[in-house]
Amino acid sequence: MTATAYHGISQQEYKRRISAWTLYDWANSAFATTILAAVLPIYYSQVAGATLASPTIATAYWSRGLSISILIVAIISPVLGTISDIMRGKKRFLAVFVGIGILSTGLLVLVETGDWMLASILFVLGRVGFSGANVFYDALLPHVARKEDQDRVSTRGYAMGYLGGGILLAINVVMIQFFPGTWGPRLSFLSVAIWWGGFSIPIFLRVPEPPAATEKLSRGENVVSASFKRLWNTFKDISHYRELFKYLLAFILYVDGIGTIIGVAAIYGAELGFDRVSLILAILLVQFAGIPFSLIFGRLPSPGEKRRSFYLAFIVFNMIALPLVGIAASGLLSMDTIGASPSPYEGTTESAGQGMYLANDPHIKYSGSWESTVISAEILGKEQEATYLVTSEPNARYDLPFNGQDVTLLYSTGPDHGIWAVQLDGKPLVDADSGEPVRIDGYNPTIRYEVVETIEVETPGEYVLSLVNTGEMNQDSQGSAMSIAEIEVLPPVRQSNLVLILGLIFIVELVVLLFAWLLGKSLFSNLVEKMNTKNSILLSLLVYSIIAIWGFFLDSVIEFWFLAMMIAVVQGGSQALSRSLFASMSPASKSGEFFGLFGIMEKFSTILGPLVFAYAAITFQSSRPAILTLIVFFVVGGYLLTRVDVEEGRRVAQAEDALLLGVEPAD
Repeated sequence: MTATAYHGISQQEYKRRISAWTLYDWANSAFATTILAAVLPIYYSQVAGATLASPTIATAYWSRGLSISILIVAIISPVLGTISDIMRGKKRFLAVFVGIGILSTGLLVLVETGDWMLASILFVLGRVGFSGANVFYDALLPHVARKEDQDRVSTRGYAMGYLGGGILLAINVVMIQFFPGTWGPRLSFLSVAIWWGGFSIPIFLRVPEPPAATEKLSRGENVVSASFKRLWNTFKDISHYRELFKYLLAFILYVDGIGTIIGVAAIYGAELGFDRVSLILAILLVQFAGIPFSLIFGRLPSPGEKRRSFYLAFIVFNMIALPLVGIAASGLLSMDTIGASPSPYEGTTESAGQGMYLANDPHIKYSGSWESTVISAEILGKEQEATYLVTSEPNARYDLPFNGQDVTLLYSTGPDHGIWAVQLDGKPLVDADSGEPVRIDGYNPTIRYEVVETIEVETPGEYVLSLVNTGEMNQDSQGSAMSIAEIEVLPPVRQSNLVLILGLIFIVELVVLLFAWLLGKSLFSNLVEKMNTKNSILLSLLVYSIIAIWGFFLDSVIEFWFLAMMIAVVQGGSQALSRSLFASMSPASKSGEFFGLFGIMEKFSTILGPLVFAYAAITFQSSRPAILTLIVFFVVGGYLLTRVDVEEGRRVAQAEDALLLGVEPAD
């Protein structure tokens, strides 16, 4: 067995070290949920980037920052990982990157309106800290957990991450609602830094620094040049690690498919017309339901686990029951319950139906003096133009008779823009929450186009929507202009009963739990003996293939929620077992170097899937075929995984450790 940090310690101390290691996932997942996914992207577009020409430009700058941070980590992580192996410094490098991430995240509290450059710099540094720290955190796994425990410990870490990130995100949502102005999101950023820092302390106190490789530096050779030399030797002698690199190739493919499904789920649901609340709650369902399933997957490959047959039965029965019940319910229950797609709003002789209408469309009627203005801006090196109708005349009106319920308005804001009243059938439209008349404040310190406002009507029907220039000005405004580009009558809102849907999912889980308890041992006792780490990952890829096929056909909110539950079944487990399988096939003495390479492969795995999805969506003018194309990643990645000889990969890793650390290889 390799010389690792858990030798010669009590079982109690061993458990404490594992708890400290897994708690770091709880700590840093706050950055993943609040900073990467939920709060900062919106804040960046609406507040920090408010002085940019359009939300599209803000999104482009955000994406550039994301790419820069990924590139930085991809370049430095294998080098630093190798250095940490040679000079015994994994925890030191972990501390450095955690410090960079926490400090940058905490300083986001200073970002206010127009501070997009400061936000970009702090975000890039924060992402570098987050991703760089993960390289050294993952590299500690083979030194913290015994080989037979690595699957269970890795999945426990993912489960802790789901829980910790979800809890703080829920707290942040309350903070955003409670604190006025921009203070809610800004204090949320600060809370992430405090959470990340506070819960990181145990890993530094409890987990010891792993031993360094015993290879000697040549005379005149420094640690940096030695690290580059060892990296070069690793790549040059790639055939020596043949099975490990075969696994990495499979990993790149199937994780690319997994990441694409996670990344496009919300936007795919939005394209199908699912409301925002349904989408957000479905994502939260994945976040919290993924906790127990991550733990279950971690126990599948454990030979000493007494309930393995039950766990395998629970996953397989979910794989069967969730699609069957979801599809059956969508066909049997009422449209208002399942969130099926209603018929589109049709135009009439008097009203515009569902669709997009430019500002000068014949359906639209005007009163007052209006001028046509072309606004242009450079987006990613290309000049973009849009035509707006502008008026500064008080009481000038813009009327659209329409048949529908929800309408979006595309307009521009600027330093000379004023305040506009919104009317419905000639009367002020009243906000359902505040009871106040709806008004649009068009002021912004700089010209900003492509600004979107959604106007909601209580019930569908034929109405006349009017925008009236009040002539009033914001206290900082230099004029009272009103500028409109287009208006869109949205498709009918899908009606669904989320309480009933969630209750049905809960009932399905209870029934599946009962069947797994009663039939698990008799049906799966033989099959479970074959469920090693590799085969458990293959099972998850089978579930993902079903998800991709079902995603092509689904057309109701209830199916989307059942699909989300299927993702929760495999998401954490597939990623955690992938990490532990890589750890088992990597030399523990080179864990920094190899997890640096693992980090690069993870970054590369975010490229091809989204490109394939985007190309398919553009080609077919729909995301449905694009979802279906992702099955290729699971099938090909799974096939390549079947060709990996895991035991041979582990033998090579153990032999490498025996050579570098001077210990006997494990049997």
